[in-house]
Amino acid sequence: MKKLKLSGFNNLTKTLSFNMYDICYARTPQHQQEYISYIDEEYNAERLTAILTHVATMIGANILNIARQDYEPKGASVTMLIAEGKLNGNHGEENLSASGPEAVVGHLDKSHITVHTYPESHPDKGISTFRADIDVSTCGEISPLKALDYLINSFNSDIVIADYRVRGFTRDVHGKKFYIDHKINSIQNYIPKETRDLYQMIDVNVYQENIFHTKMLLKEFDLDNYLFGTAKKELLPGEKKKIKQRLKKEMFEIFYGKNIPKV
Repeated sequence: MKKLKLSGFNNLTKTLSFNMYDICYARTPQHQQEYISYIDEEYNAERLTAILTHVATMIGANILNIARQDYEPKGASVTMLIAEGKLNGNHGEENLSASGPEAVVGHLDKSHITVHTYPESHPDKGISTFRADIDVSTCGEISPLKALDYLINSFNSDIVIADYRVRGFTRDVHGKKFYIDHKINSIQNYIPKETRDLYQMIDVNVYQENIFHTKMLLKEFDLDNYLFGTAKKELLPGEKKKIKQRLKKEMFEIFYGKNIPKV
């Protein structure tokens, strides 16, 4: 696409926000606690910071500041403030004192990247879930869509619910306003075919408002991949069927955003 000549700074805001879910069956309360502990360690603030730092590199942003925190009893968060141009000096890092899920926040001069994690378990059905909420918001020419496939694969996602929106406007040298500076008709345009083939996908887009929404549900279902602390061979045939039904019900409810009534 031919470059648009602007009268000043490109102040379009491009925001990619999504939830990614990992689902499993933990048979006993001990297994549930072990799963939560495993997820908490696997996606602690240090690991999340490394993921977001790579995202910043992929989209061509420079990190100005990092705030990150691990929480008790579970969760982490990271936030990064990022800039489009090169900067002098090192970015700062700040550890915050807080209680709640894990989070990481990154501060940018034109944008930010954040991730928050939420491990949890069903009170009596053996279902445990891990949710990561991620926001990549940029201004100027850098685009968060470049990091989409990397993020999907970094979290081994069973379900992805993604939103992309372009806000504001920028002007060309003649003063004409432009409300988007790139071609897009679906978030799927920015996901490689080999990743798309792994998922059932649904789009809900509002083109005239530059709003794009995509849901992704992993197609392949192997019970062994969803058991924590228990092997499939240890289960009776009736147990396997019930566990599979519970897992699929949980996944369909998250994917479609509504509870499925008991039959």
